[in-house]
Amino acid sequence: MKAVVIGAGIVGASIGYHLAARGADVTLIDKNKPGSGASSHSFAWINAGPKSPFEYHDLNRRSLEMWERFAQKLNTDVGLRWGGKVSWEAETHRAEELRQRTKLLQDWGYPIREISSDSLCAMVPGLDPGPVSVAEYSEIEGHVEPPRVVGACVQKVSDLGGTVLINTEVLSFGRDTQGKVNKVVTTNGDLECDVVVIAAGVDSSRLAAMIGADVPQQESPGVVVRTDARPALLSNVPVVYMPPINQRERQVHIRQLMDGSFMIGEGSQESMALDDSPQHATELLGRATHYFPELAGTEAIAEPVGYRPMPLDSYPVIGWTQESSNVYISLTHSGVTLAPLIGQVASMEILDRADLVFMSSYRPNRKFILTVHDH
Repeated sequence: MKAVVIGAGIVGASIGYHLAARGADVTLIDKNKPGSGASSHSFAWINAGPKSPFEYHDLNRRSLEMWERFAQKLNTDVGLRWGGKVSWEAETHRAEELRQRTKLLQDWGYPIREISSDSLCAMVPGLDPGPVSVAEYSEIEGHVEPPRVVGACVQKVSDLGGTVLINTEVLSFGRDTQGKVNKVVTTNGDLECDVVVIAAGVDSSRLAAMIGADVPQQESPGVVVRTDARPALLSNVPVVYMPPINQRERQVHIRQLMDGSFMIGEGSQESMALDDSPQHATELLGRATHYFPELAGTEAIAEPVGYRPMPLDSYPVIGWTQESSNVYISLTHSGVTLAPLIGQVASMEILDRADLVFMSSYRPNRKFILTVHDH
C-alpha cells in the first residue's frame, strides 16, 4: 500500500512510523521541517486528567499507558520522564475546586491523591510553595520532548524504506472516476497513492477542504517560554503546576528538559495566549522563581506564539472522510498524549480496515458544535 502522510508533527510522524512498521510504502511530507509546527510549542505533558466526558478521559488514559512501549520501539531517548505531577492551591475557593477535581478523577480510577504541604516540599526539593490549602499528586503522569519523538519516528520511516520530504507543500489532489484520491500534487512533484492521511495540524482543515470535506477548527494560540540551561531541579516530580501569585494572573507550570533548560507555560493546556514578548517571558519566569528561588538569575527566552490544532468542538477528529473513501483525517488537541494511540488506531483502520468501536465519537462526519474547554 502506498500511503502519503501529510504533516510530520508528533501525530503525523507517529502514524507514518506505525504504517511503515506494518509494511506500508510511506511517504511522509511536511511543508516545513518535521516537528516545526505545534509540536515545537507543546508543553508536552502526558496526562489524562479531568478531560471530560469520561470517554475522552479514558481515551487519553489508554494512550498514556502506551507511551512506554512506544518509546521502547523507537529505541532512542526521547526525553520520556515519569514521576507524576503536583499542583496546589492557597486560596479557599480554588482549593475546593481542586478537591472536587481530585475526587472526580479518583472516581474515574485515576491515580491521584491529596498530599500534605510537608509531602509536597519533600517530593519537590527546592520548592517554596507558600501557604497551601490543598495539594494533589497525580502519580502516573510525565512528559516527553516532541522534537526527539518526531526525529525518531522520521528516522524509523526512512530506515523502513519510506520517503521523507521536507519543505514540500500540497497543491492539490488528483482523483479517479470513483472519487478516490490517487495522486497528491506537491511542490516536490506528484505522488501516486492508495491512501492519504491528513495530519497537518492547523493546516488540516484547509487540506480537507480540497476534497470537499468540512473539518472546522477554532483558533487556539498559545505561548510557552524557554530558559537557558540550569542544573537539575525537577529530578523527582517532572511537572509542577503553581497557583497564581495574585488575583490578576493565571497559574504557571514548569518542566525541565534533557539539556537543562526549562519550559514554562501559563494557565491550562487549553488557555489562549498571544503575548509572546520578552517582557511577558520574563514575567512568567518571575512567577516560577517566586516558587523556585533557585531559578534566580535564569534567562527567559521568548518563543513566538504557536497555534495549536483545535477542532471546533475540542475533541479529536479521526477516521475516513465521506467525501473520499481513501482519505484519512487525524486532527486533535493533546497530540503529545494521544500520539501513540492515534498511530496504532490509524494503522489498524487503514491497513486492516478495522472500525474501532471506541473511536466512534470522533469521526469526521459528525456535527461540530463550538465547545471551549479551559480547565
